[in-house]
Amino acid sequence: MKKHARVMVATLAVTSFGLAACSGDGDDGGDGGETTTGTSTGVVSINGTEPQNPLIPTDTNEVGGGDIVDLLFAGLVRYESDGTVVNEVAESIETEDNQNFTVTIEDGWTFSDGTPVTAQSFVDAWNYGALLSNQQNSSYFFESIEGFSLEEDSELTGLEVVDDLTFTVALTQPEFDFPLRLGYAAYYPLPESAFEDMEAFGESPVGNGPYMLAGPDAWEHNVQIELVPNEDYAGDVPAQNGGARVVFYDNLDTAYNDLIAGNLDVMDEMPSAALATFEEELGDRAVNQPAALNQTLGVPSYLPQFAGEAGLLRRQAISLAIDREQIAETIFAGTVTPAVDYTVPSIEGFTPDVPGNAVTQYDPELAAELWAQAEAIEPWEGTLTISSNADGDHQAWIDAVNNSIRNTLGIDAEFEAYPQFSEFLDARDNQEISGLFRAGWQADWPSLVNFLAPIYVTGAGSNDAFYSNPDFDEIIREINASETLEQANALVVDAQAILFEGLPGIPLWVENAVGGYSEDVDNVEFAWNRQVDVPSITKN
Repeated sequence: MKKHARVMVATLAVTSFGLAACSGDGDDGGDGGETTTGTSTGVVSINGTEPQNPLIPTDTNEVGGGDIVDLLFAGLVRYESDGTVVNEVAESIETEDNQNFTVTIEDGWTFSDGTPVTAQSFVDAWNYGALLSNQQNSSYFFESIEGFSLEEDSELTGLEVVDDLTFTVALTQPEFDFPLRLGYAAYYPLPESAFEDMEAFGESPVGNGPYMLAGPDAWEHNVQIELVPNEDYAGDVPAQNGGARVVFYDNLDTAYNDLIAGNLDVMDEMPSAALATFEEELGDRAVNQPAALNQTLGVPSYLPQFAGEAGLLRRQAISLAIDREQIAETIFAGTVTPAVDYTVPSIEGFTPDVPGNAVTQYDPELAAELWAQAEAIEPWEGTLTISSNADGDHQAWIDAVNNSIRNTLGIDAEFEAYPQFSEFLDARDNQEISGLFRAGWQADWPSLVNFLAPIYVTGAGSNDAFYSNPDFDEIIREINASETLEQANALVVDAQAILFEGLPGIPLWVENAVGGYSEDVDNVEFAWNRQVDVPSITKN
């Protein structure tokens, strides 16, 4: 994939772009053929959160909805548990120049309503996601394709349907890793019925993945969603159980109590109160492994208290005032690693040597000095707030961060809680955050740049700090145009150096995948990005 000679992505086994350190073996991949579903009959229950938006792939860019969308749809490629990329709906992805691609999809794929998955299914879905007036959260992911516009409605002229099973993609520049992104939800296909009433479709989506909705009332908002195996799924990872129930919990303590009592099968998070004990309590049913997942504090660019020279000094002081090592041990029981950059060590190409990252080290004396310099320019008023959702068990560590800031800088600092994750995300999108905000990121595909571009590029769908820096945007374009992974990763360091100069986000720590499962299920595996491999779970 990294060559700029002719590339035929027949299996897309790009292990060099995968994880540098992640436990667990991936699926075998296989060559297609007949599949079976339901080798066990039990319905697997797993914790989740109410999706922020209707379940439209191009409008879903948060974990609560994303985990469900990924069970309902299948993309051109998929990511195995170890981060390896293999073909899914695609039979081949070919290019001679890394700018013009010919995509051939396998014959025989259908949506769960019985209609065929065709080249048009992808082209129509991508055009819908990219169109400015549709205001899709993931429109940014089509920016590389010719015809994309952030200023006016424009069709993706770089997409062309050749026949029912073939379409071509023309990019605005060569991008060696473009095929690797195509397993992300933004690139999923849509059936013709979706375009008749997209709002209704989002409430009752029809996909081509291993699961489908259990019925028209399967999504009980703020309670749960019920999925059943899709018997027409044509891929290599069919459901090995009788279905999946995603239960939306208000807090993780309740979910953990249900897990211990046998009323919940799988948890992909642990409450802070259980972090020191869950491995002993669950034994070999506990999960604690490296993952492509991190936490930062977002700094809204629209807040005057963080603007200008004084604002930059404050951001630096706040970062230096946080004792990450102590919080990692006392709150997280060692299940997180203090961050030294904006990416994660488990992805190949990571380096701790990033210019400017000394600001991630705890230095209370320097923090107080920088805060005093900011005070001399413009006095601080009011209380510093850190916003997050109350249903995700973040209060303990946010209180610890606030204590560290309060003790070092001598200012008031408080937790601003939103009842549900979806409400918190809406506040971020609508510029309603009054201080700092929690910004967790679970990788979409195994790439260092995935921790930068969707969050900090001007106008990107997850740029909730509303950060804009032309120099940063240009380096991201250069990364995308790189001819090799090594060249791209070198530029990732330069891109992060720009971020450390402005601190639109304050890196906190890299999280392990911590979770567990009940005695009623087997074959539970957490993937490279913490996502649970639900189809492989068996339950009798």
